[in-house]
Amino acid sequence: MEVHQTEGKLVLDSNKMNLTIERLSWELIENHNEFQNTCLVGIQPRGTYLAQKIHQVLKKVLPDSIIPLGLMDITFFRDDFKEKGNTLLPNPTLFDFSIEKQKVILIDDVLFSGRTVQAALLALQNFGRPSKVELLTLVDRKFNRHIPIRPDYIGIHLDAIDEAYVKVEWEGIESANENKVLLYPGK
Repeated sequence: MEVHQTEGKLVLDSNKMNLTIERLSWELIENHNEFQNTCLVGIQPRGTYLAQKIHQVLKKVLPDSIIPLGLMDITFFRDDFKEKGNTLLPNPTLFDFSIEKQKVILIDDVLFSGRTVQAALLALQNFGRPSKVELLTLVDRKFNRHIPIRPDYIGIHLDAIDEAYVKVEWEGIESANENKVLLYPGK
């Protein structure tokens, strides 16, 4: 990942981002009621923060529901794994349940080319065969898809040129002091 020296354009501030997370959580409740036979799976590393935030909202609204949350690493399932010049270090996979015949809500922060989601779908096979998989993403960069993947739940659509970089910052992670989404210009 490149380090961008220029100032990023604020796309979502902390208040709007928190409202977006609340809205996405309520959309899930509308479609999954009490979350019977439904689980959340955050894609490591950055989708896990969003998955945990959504899980917190769901537990607050549905305190009697059991909503499994898994955090899944996809490092070794990526199609560009061997192309990376440096050694990749996987993140821990925290997944202690089967997804056999479950509805899985796969969660990531930014949907760009679709390759991360493709790798996540491959990795999911290690945990069972779900009855259905849905995709939730905070930011959909809809014009940059390499693979025909479309999210079921979208926080925001963001049109940006290929060289642009979208960064989601989470309060308390990587020295961020608030939740926000930034867009950095291309080269």
